[in-house]
Amino acid sequence: MPHLVKLSLFFILILSHNAFAAAEATHIPGVFIGATHAQDETEFTYGIEYEYKFTSQWGAGVVYERADSAHHDDGVSVLLASVYYHPTKSIRLGVGFGEERIGGDHPHEEDLYRVSAAYDFHIGNFGLAPTLAVDFIDDEEAVVVGVALTRPF
Repeated sequence: MPHLVKLSLFFILILSHNAFAAAEATHIPGVFIGATHAQDETEFTYGIEYEYKFTSQWGAGVVYERADSAHHDDGVSVLLASVYYHPTKSIRLGVGFGEERIGGDHPHEEDLYRVSAAYDFHIGNFGLAPTLAVDFIDDEEAVVVGVALTRPF
């Protein structure tokens, strides 16, 4: 795992337990199902995500996604840390960085930068969030589209 990802995860833990431990803090775990389109391939993608919302407008979190058939069936996994801005109760805008791991006969890792947007529909104690993200990996882009089912507490 690159040092930058480790540092960002440490930073998120410090923020969540010290500086911004406000009464309005919220944990938002979720599961993601969608598709990733890159290099003329579209592959089924699934994952988990977690956000710690330390104010009504700001949060930080981590995302893990997997596309088993991506990169010519070698499989691709993505792990990243993100900062989120919530301009309204339902809209979430994010920027993050992390790594993409490609499996197969020649496994390797590449740095990844992500911008994302989601709209959260509140259904009782759950959220349903259609999500759009664009990943920047070297000189290439991957578009991730899907929906996250969340359960804030």
